[in-house]
Amino acid sequence: MVAKRFSVSQAIIMLVISLFSLACLLPFLMVISGSLSIENDIVNYGYSLIPRHITFDSYRILFLGSNRIVDAYGISILVTAAGTVLSLIVNSMGAYVMARRSFKYRNILSIYVILTMLFSGGLVPWYIICVRYLELKDTIWAMILPPMANAFNMFLIRNFMQSVPEDIYESAKMDGASEYRIFGRLIIPLSVPVLATIGLFVALSYWNDWFLGLMFIDKQELQPLQLLLRTLVSNVDFLRNSSNAAAMQRIMPQIPSESMKMALTVVTIGPIVFLYPFLQRYFVKGLMVGAVKG
Repeated sequence: MVAKRFSVSQAIIMLVISLFSLACLLPFLMVISGSLSIENDIVNYGYSLIPRHITFDSYRILFLGSNRIVDAYGISILVTAAGTVLSLIVNSMGAYVMARRSFKYRNILSIYVILTMLFSGGLVPWYIICVRYLELKDTIWAMILPPMANAFNMFLIRNFMQSVPEDIYESAKMDGASEYRIFGRLIIPLSVPVLATIGLFVALSYWNDWFLGLMFIDKQELQPLQLLLRTLVSNVDFLRNSSNAAAMQRIMPQIPSESMKMALTVVTIGPIVFLYPFLQRYFVKGLMVGAVKG
């Protein structure tokens, strides 16, 4: 009787999870449907799961400058990959120092890191430092270096590392291991769950960022994908909202601005969707342990 009750409860839980998963999938399906719908159907009937009339006009317009799209994709992939790796290295090294109880200045360092979360120098001083002193203008590093060190991520990793027993450090020290060896050969393998979780957050941040490109990048060949697509959408909205010229009025109905926005979402979401399944098994464990321990 107990086993039967358990199986029924399990079936109910699976049903609820399945319905919830389907509810999470519906918006993505509506985005795909919207990208394949003609503009008049979206304006008159709104978004739906199945397009009334299928068209690829949004994708055709989007890939008119296919070379620029491909170049922007390459820039975004390079920035995301390099930024994620470097960010994990910097944040994990800072977290390791703050987690080591033998380092007597770790509390002072922790307070310093916390202050960066509470106070900001402002946009103008930050821009002057990046452009005039660090000379990041029109370089790929302008989209990698500014957000590389993150105090919140550093504290999550530190909390996870503090859960490692101190005896492990002492045993490694007795075997003659240096701090670099302990960090690289011992702590990093143990911290894979939290590093994978933070890596997913950082990759999402780098991939979706367009602000740094807008601030520092003037060269078209260095524009990331998000900035290029934002510029394209802005140009389309300008054409549709312009009512000064009769020529604009004639071409306005032919510009699928709403369906193009959905097509842009489909184009940009692809790499991150494929990244998540590889990190999913670490996601919950790394987030919960990193947030609770300590």
